[in-house]
Amino acid sequence: MQFEQPPSARRAPTFYARRDADAWQLLGALLPRRAATTRHVQQAHARLAVLGLATARFLPHLLAALPRAPHPPPIEDASSYALFLFRRSNSSSAFASNHLLRVLPHPLPLRLFPGLPRRNPHSFTFLLASLSDHLDAGHASGPASSFLGSHVHALAVKAGAAGDLYVRNALTHFYGVCGDVGAMRLMLDELPRVRDVVTWNAVLAGYVRAGMLRAAREVFEEMPARDGVSWSTLMGGFVKEGELDVALQVFKDMVEKGLRVNEAAVVTALSASAQLGLLELGRFVHEVVRREEMPVSVNVGAALVDMYSKCGCVAVAREVFDAMPSKDVFAWNAMICGLAAHGFARDAVELFERFLDEGLCPTNITFVGVLNACSRSGLVAEGRRYFKLMADKYSVEPEMEHYGCMVDLLGRAGLVSEAIELIEGMPIAPDPVLWGTVLSACKTHGLVNLGVEVGNKLIELEPAHDGHYVLLASIYAKAKKWDEVREVRKLMSSRGTSKLAGWSLMEAQGNVHKFLVGDMDHKDSVRIYNMLDMINRRLADAGYVPDVSSVLHDIGDEEKVHAIKVHSERLAIAYGFIVTEVGSPIRIVKNLQVCGDCHEFSKMVTKVFNREIIVRDGSRFHHMKEGRCSCLDYW
Repeated sequence: MQFEQPPSARRAPTFYARRDADAWQLLGALLPRRAATTRHVQQAHARLAVLGLATARFLPHLLAALPRAPHPPPIEDASSYALFLFRRSNSSSAFASNHLLRVLPHPLPLRLFPGLPRRNPHSFTFLLASLSDHLDAGHASGPASSFLGSHVHALAVKAGAAGDLYVRNALTHFYGVCGDVGAMRLMLDELPRVRDVVTWNAVLAGYVRAGMLRAAREVFEEMPARDGVSWSTLMGGFVKEGELDVALQVFKDMVEKGLRVNEAAVVTALSASAQLGLLELGRFVHEVVRREEMPVSVNVGAALVDMYSKCGCVAVAREVFDAMPSKDVFAWNAMICGLAAHGFARDAVELFERFLDEGLCPTNITFVGVLNACSRSGLVAEGRRYFKLMADKYSVEPEMEHYGCMVDLLGRAGLVSEAIELIEGMPIAPDPVLWGTVLSACKTHGLVNLGVEVGNKLIELEPAHDGHYVLLASIYAKAKKWDEVREVRKLMSSRGTSKLAGWSLMEAQGNVHKFLVGDMDHKDSVRIYNMLDMINRRLADAGYVPDVSSVLHDIGDEEKVHAIKVHSERLAIAYGFIVTEVGSPIRIVKNLQVCGDCHEFSKMVTKVFNREIIVRDGSRFHHMKEGRCSCLDYW
């Protein structure tokens, strides 16, 4: 009887190898060069098993290829698989033990550590890294966390590993993360010969976390050597504490010293520029990126989009966004929110729909952006639909910001009763900001009685908040109830509350100029006021008549006109005429919402003088050109 020859074993089409191929080289060929996932390692494991190369001796290398589990881990499969590899491998090696500690999420490393068959100094490093990552992920820190670290510290001392540089660095980092700056500083000072730039950076980061910027600056100056992490950490500290101009000066110092900036420093500097809203500074950072030929990573790209959007160049932000080879949800959010802030609601909604079409999952920030876009342009139907879509389709529970956008949307559209119903039906306690939005809507739509009721309620809730008194007084003033205006001002004075001073910033020739109402302190004050007089005369000839309804004093109209003529943004515009080239936009940043008359004044300036003015106020952007504004007077 004749038998057929069995068909030769079919190999997978993606890889061909001899059975005696080196397992390590094969693993390197099977895994992606960067960011291998647990799934990648499992697939490589399966291929090695088919080839008979997945021996117990080799399994620790698969363990080493696994990524660190996120906090919290999304599924238990990754942890189970890591434990499986460890138990099936030659688990008596410290190499396997250390990588098991590295990949497992807290608290598994802490539980397994005492029973590990073999450890070395690196084992303590990985265990401490697990604890630090757990705290960094937002979990509670304090005495209990510090005690755990002290316990591991004691074990390291007992094992004779406490003098190891890497262990000491891990301990220094841990104490900084959990807020024990005393123990952190002791780790730096205790053994001066056993420390390096990583040790110093850990101490620097610990002081920054604790908000101790003076101590952080002293450590930075004391460092025998600094790297990019040192500079970016100090910058991040100043940004965190709101000292944005100082953070940008640190970045400039870094560049002037000829040091190569890293991604963290660039992203931090762009964030500071965005918060200040000062374009020249942001452009300087972008120019550094170009000059050093840094790749525009997803993080840098998103930061550039955010910076240009917040500095009034939404068109440039869109160019950067469209040129990004890959985009994460943060880049999409920055662009959607940027378009919304500039009043380009339809573009923001269209981009949001494209975001959904590409199969991306919106976050709470994405919905804040699209709801804000609807609010800015009165898209009530669209706003209602997206608000419903959040929870119904994407399981994003509305937060205070989402309710704020909806209340603002309804209030601007005159649907104040519906806005109040929405607030009263919220599953979470509304904050005073929502009622402040209702109060603003009452002022806009002349709802005096409701405004008085809401205003008094707000003053009871937040007696120290100046904005509530100002809005309530504005409602009375609009109704010409001057006795009530005086009563509100007396109440405000008796409680020691004063109106926040308005200011305007303007960037010119590498310097930032700040103007207050009626400011006479600027070195070019005489030229500024002369220029402002010329502008006022030209506008009057063109038919401009000041609207003095925003002046909360029962004084004559002539005095009101004088009061409104010296508002800070008008001084900034006059200075812009002096220092900016004809054809260049005049860019202004305000801390408060622009008043109605200054808005009309600025539009008229663009029409009469053929200039472009871009104002970022406390609420949104106003792009003014040829007598029109991007807000379409819906603000």
